Amino acid sequence: MITAKTLMTPDPATCFIGTPAREIARLMLDNDCGEIPVLDERRRPLGVVTDRDIAIRIVATGGDGTATAGEAMTSPVKTVGEDSDLQACVALMETAQVRRVPVVNATGELVGIVSLADIALAGQSRATAAVVKEVSTPAAAH
Repeated sequence: MITAKTLMTPDPATCFIGTPAREIARLMLDNDCGEIPVLDERRRPLGVVTDRDIAIRIVATGGDGTATAGEAMTSPVKTVGEDSDLQACVALMETAQVRRVPVVNATGELVGIVSLADIALAGQSRATAAVVKEVSTPAAAH
């Protein structure tokens, strides 16, 4: 069975509520990713900051690099457990209309991220196509 643990990118770059947006953007550049999980002191996800979040919530409203993760993040965060199967990951991506899902362990700590690219690289072309279709459909059409 394909699980989130077998699909995920382990130990992703992370930030905290007070991390400046400029630093988050730098993490995205350095790690070639479009989403940074925002963690609490116990490594539990509070939200995520995407490149789109920075563009829409910070740059488009006249903010600058001193804005924080707390101002930019999407919250509450949708997660899957590391033992969740491929279908659970795909279903969550489809219903939440997201391209990436943080993966947590039994105590709720972040252990990885499953992205559309991870699913595609695992040879799951039907699952990838299904998620892309749902994520790309405007919310009002659902």
